[in-house]
Amino acid sequence: MPNSVKPSRTVIPALILSFIALLPLQTHGESTVEETSEPLPKVKVVTNKGPFVLQLRPDVAPETVDNFLDYARNGFYENTVFHRVIPGFMIQGGGFTQELSRKSTRDPIANEASPTLKNLRGTISMARTSAPDSATSQFFINLVDNDFLNAGVRGAGYAVFGKVTEGMGVVDAIGGVDTGYSKGMADVPADPVVIESVSVLEQAR
Repeated sequence: MPNSVKPSRTVIPALILSFIALLPLQTHGESTVEETSEPLPKVKVVTNKGPFVLQLRPDVAPETVDNFLDYARNGFYENTVFHRVIPGFMIQGGGFTQELSRKSTRDPIANEASPTLKNLRGTISMARTSAPDSATSQFFINLVDNDFLNAGVRGAGYAVFGKVTEGMGVVDAIGGVDTGYSKGMADVPADPVVIESVSVLEQAR
């Protein structure tokens, strides 16, 4: 996510649709798209602050999920850090070592941001530069509903590809650590928040 993106209090007026009663109810942290009948992959992320589990959505963002799983299965995320933490906004990681050296990545992927899968609290999205199709390995987890990051609100948006299903307390704890400046970057945890492992769990519906 580019450093220029900051939390916003912008309120987007809701559109009143005549057929609203026909739409499925949307619960917190979920999209209005139909859940796939295929099993959804789950991933366990173990950090030095504790573990949390992600459920991914290849039915909505197939290339993004494949990309994330490839990095996970290849051990890329081991001993990387959450290098950017902003309370009341998000935590970002997956691209730097504990020494804040940037890791080499594969080519960028296409932006699969969808208006129906929103940046709600607990969702995981791909971080990128100002160019929409520039995401590689870095991701962020939303600590609150960040509507201004959704597709179509301020442009292409940031691609949501899953959500935290267990251990949101760990994510919140990471979001509350002390931060400062280090090696030219802002919002860096004073004590490294290390991703020790990312493992794919047995698929579950």
